[in-house]
Amino acid sequence: MKSKTQLFLEMWLEARARFSTQLTSLTEEELKKKLPPSPNSLGFLIRHIGEVEMLFAKNVFKALEIRVHAKTVIDQKDSGEWTNLKELLAYVDESFALLKEIVEKQTDEDWETLIETKEFGKRTKAQAFGRIVSHTTYHSGQMALIRKYGTN
Repeated sequence: MKSKTQLFLEMWLEARARFSTQLTSLTEEELKKKLPPSPNSLGFLIRHIGEVEMLFAKNVFKALEIRVHAKTVIDQKDSGEWTNLKELLAYVDESFALLKEIVEKQTDEDWETLIETKEFGKRTKAQAFGRIVSHTTYHSGQMALIRKYGTN
C-alpha cells in the first residue's frame, strides 16, 4: 500500500506535467505572447509558477532556508522582463526540485498537520497541497490558450 506522500506526489507530478510538457517545445519568441485583455505573458506565468512553488515550500512546508523574491506575486502584473527562456527553465527546474524534495520528506502524519498562511488561512498540509496542484494546472491552461491564440 502506498503512503499518503507517495499518492500526493503522484497526483502533483501528473498535474504538473500539464505545465512541464509545454516547456519542452516552447520558444523564446513565445515568452512575450499575451492573450488580450490579460496583461500577463507566457514568460510571466512561467516565472510565477516557479515563484509560487518556492513560496509553497517555504511557507507551507517550512523550508525556511529557501530564499525567494516573488516579483510576479508582489507586482501582480507583467513587467515585460521574463523573456530569457534558459533562465526561466532553470528557475522552474529549481522550484520543482525544491518542492519535490520537501514533499518526499513528509510522513503520513505530517499531511494532517495544521498550517496557517495569510493567503489561505488554516488548512491541513494535505488541503494546502491541493492549492499548489490547482494553481499550477490553472496557469498551465492559461499558457496553452496563450500559446494557441495569443500574440506578441
